[in-house]
Amino acid sequence: MTRFAILTDVHGNAPALKAVLKEIDERRDVDHIYCLGDMLGIGPDSNEVLEMLFSRSDVSMITGNHDEAILALAKGEEYPRSHIHVKEHHQWIVDRLDPSFIPKLEQLPRLQNVTIDGYSILFIHYQIENSKLNEHISRDHFSSIVEPSTENMETLFFDKKADLICFGHHHPLHYFAGKHTVYLNPGSLGCNHKPLAPYAIFTVINNVVDVSLKEVAYDNTAFLKSYDTLQVPEREFILKVFHGNQL
Repeated sequence: MTRFAILTDVHGNAPALKAVLKEIDERRDVDHIYCLGDMLGIGPDSNEVLEMLFSRSDVSMITGNHDEAILALAKGEEYPRSHIHVKEHHQWIVDRLDPSFIPKLEQLPRLQNVTIDGYSILFIHYQIENSKLNEHISRDHFSSIVEPSTENMETLFFDKKADLICFGHHHPLHYFAGKHTVYLNPGSLGCNHKPLAPYAIFTVINNVVDVSLKEVAYDNTAFLKSYDTLQVPEREFILKVFHGNQL
């Protein structure tokens, strides 16, 4: 039997990540954790989030658009035009980011392929067409977001072949079974209109596959208040759009 956890879009929310990792650890039956990008951006807890993830030996990470855009700023590289509206926010994060994390972020891949008992799995933040996999973030290589549906997922990931495609980027839950592929996005762990942090548990046992969708309740009061305390750029917009004005 193999069991792993899938989480994505932590977005600088340390208490949400801590709650999920605590629940996973208490299970004592999860072999590995896959984190599907956008560890950074939106939330202010960049260093805490990266420390929690990089300090573990059972976590594999890939990069998302926010991670790569922030990394481009930190390295003085060209910044993506599609993210220009959040450049001030990303610069705020760069200015506070522990520089020891930069080379670690640089080493992360954009996708990862895994095969378990003949069952093929692709981990990717969102669709990047195969012809664009090596392009710099400034080339805006991520495909445009499409509405969640089986048909849209099959069209979006037209050039990807796997029994299961796990991704993030679009924050709502996606769970669709196509003709040849299951598409799973457990939803943003760090951006929610309720004090809940979603993730998924994937189990393969005797060639039978099971997906269990999870949510962890946690106290996000101090986290939400920290946007004002730290004077996070665009905080009013972020608290409304990504956290549903919970305060």
